[in-house]
Amino acid sequence: MSELFSLKGKKGLIVGIANEGSIAYGCGKQLKSLGAEIAVTYLNEKAEKYVKPLADELDAKIFMPCNVQKEGELEAVFAEIEKQWGKLDFLIHSIAFASMDDLHGRLTDCSLDGFLMSMDVSCHSLLRMTKLAEPLMKDGGSIMSMTYLGSDRVIKNYNAMGPVKAALESSSRYLAAELAESNIRVNCISPGPLPTRAASGIKDFDELIDLACSKVPNYNSITIDDVGALSAFLVSDASKALSGYVYYVDGGFSTYG
Repeated sequence: MSELFSLKGKKGLIVGIANEGSIAYGCGKQLKSLGAEIAVTYLNEKAEKYVKPLADELDAKIFMPCNVQKEGELEAVFAEIEKQWGKLDFLIHSIAFASMDDLHGRLTDCSLDGFLMSMDVSCHSLLRMTKLAEPLMKDGGSIMSMTYLGSDRVIKNYNAMGPVKAALESSSRYLAAELAESNIRVNCISPGPLPTRAASGIKDFDELIDLACSKVPNYNSITIDDVGALSAFLVSDASKALSGYVYYVDGGFSTYG
């Protein structure tokens, strides 16, 4: 990626790196290459051994556990950011969860507990992170979350995550409006089907990739680095006029019927 802009001096938090195939990791690589300093979280002790080498590669000065359903962990991350950096320029929210029963079953049969958990992890956690990030974004900032086309269309086997991602996108628009006076931008990135660990939980996911490949020439050339390139642009001052939108990284697949 040629250096069209610099992110030197920008400091930000990436939540959601699980392994080297994670979209969040693609974002981290591009941000680091342009000079940004990055804080990285991992879900739990089991995940730490997979994420630590990637955090080291990204030269993450802050590396902490963050299970958004575990009381105090999210707050501890932001407290450490305030202690070490005193500010925050960007936040990337790249986490989502639905139980296999709710993801593979009919939406009609989705349990209340399952729906609430999915909403908490996948959507409400963005609100909590934004509330903690706002006072640290003293000079403005950029907040991004990852969504998917299933928020807007019925995608086979996406099921319970569809309405949850729709809520995430709507929440982002409201956050963008509320934080505009503080010069904080809030956007969503919607990658096309990519072979990530999270995507592997979707039943017959290979069929979604095959469909994209059948409609979009060279679709297989799209990678997590392309998502990262967009995230880097949205962090940069070059995107200061962009807020409240969903940006697709899918070679145009989302425009097909």
